[in-house]
Amino acid sequence: MIRESEREVWSVTDLVQHLYYKLENDDSLKGVWVEGEISNFSQHTHSRHMYFTLKDENATLNAVMFAGNNRRLRFVPKNGDRVLVKGYVSIYQKGGSLQFYAQDMRLSGVGDLYVAFQRLKEQLAAEGLFEAPKKAIPDFPKTVGVVTSAHGAAVRDIISTMRRRFPLTRILLFPVSVQGEKAPHEIAAAIEQMNLHREADVLIVGRGGGSIEELWAFNEEIVARTIYRSELPIISAVGHETDVTISDFVADVRAATPTAAAELAVPHIEEMEERVALLKQRLLRAQASALSRARERLEKSVDHPIFKYPHARLHQYVQRRDELEARLMRAMAQLVKEKSHRLASERVRLATHHPQERIKQMREKIATLKRQHRQEMMRKLKEWRQKHHSLVAQLDALSPLKVMQRGYSLVYRHGSNQLVKSSQQVQPGDLIRVRLADGQIKCQVWRSEGKSDE
Repeated sequence: MIRESEREVWSVTDLVQHLYYKLENDDSLKGVWVEGEISNFSQHTHSRHMYFTLKDENATLNAVMFAGNNRRLRFVPKNGDRVLVKGYVSIYQKGGSLQFYAQDMRLSGVGDLYVAFQRLKEQLAAEGLFEAPKKAIPDFPKTVGVVTSAHGAAVRDIISTMRRRFPLTRILLFPVSVQGEKAPHEIAAAIEQMNLHREADVLIVGRGGGSIEELWAFNEEIVARTIYRSELPIISAVGHETDVTISDFVADVRAATPTAAAELAVPHIEEMEERVALLKQRLLRAQASALSRARERLEKSVDHPIFKYPHARLHQYVQRRDELEARLMRAMAQLVKEKSHRLASERVRLATHHPQERIKQMREKIATLKRQHRQEMMRKLKEWRQKHHSLVAQLDALSPLKVMQRGYSLVYRHGSNQLVKSSQQVQPGDLIRVRLADGQIKCQVWRSEGKSDE
């Protein structure tokens, strides 16, 4: 995109891509149904893609249907066909044209019904009705319930097929309308009644072929949900092989035709008889083979020497018994000997660990410890006494009294313990106390003389 003055100028590519992304992100243009007339129809020779124009009275729309989608069509489109087409709208960027991409196509005559069919099918599929676990059809049903019209060809085909294949099964018919406004409710009510009374083992629900309008009762939601809720297994048999209804998707088994439904419901008695005969033959052959093998083993056993000379084998067992008995006695004697030696050894150990012996040992140990303790105490006491005398001697050497014994004395002021250390501390007439080695003298200072007075 470029800018010219104040206007935005788009390139053709930018504009086409912008429109393409707008259409691609518009969910309302996805899965839309368009009704119109085909014109300018062509199909590519190699790719098999279909190109055509959809038109009505006032407009035309280019359309394409790729081979992956058109190969499922049940008709070949041609110019002039009025069709109902499902798809999405987008831009073909190279040509810059609006184009409709078709994914499905139906002739317009059944358009409304087909749209309703597709919508209900998508809704029920999203709810999981089609993927629910399917119930198994019993192998040998005693009673088969049939929900269909009492006057159609379908009921005759079902009855004749079942009587031919397995006449032992009882048929319980619940007649209903299979087309018209009342048909869906009658079919649903019949299935509910069959489940309520439980007189049948399996149900066949269906009718003969017809147009989509005639088969529409089996595309109704009430019928589909009733089939889904059924506790009895249901075989859906609606129309011919190419006809498919909502009931076919919900049922436990889908049969292509009412006749095929009867064949699925019951086994074929002739096939069963053939299988029983085959099993009987296999059983007889197996019995004969087992009997022959048993007879051979019996004959071989009769010829075995043990049966001809039973005492010979018995003598061997008697001799073997004597050998084992001797081995047992020797083993027992050896075991008794080993146990006796072990007992004597344990007695010696017990004697050495007798309480009296332990008490004697402990008393000797205590006496030894007392003697060692007394010796240690005497040694320590002697050591402490010597150390005490040494310390007393040192203290005595440092004592002032020892010094005073050599003629020295201590002078105190009278009435106190203040030591006079200088002549300046006393005056003539002061009382003093002189401490000598053997006593003290109380004196009065007559004169004080310092060093300067000497």
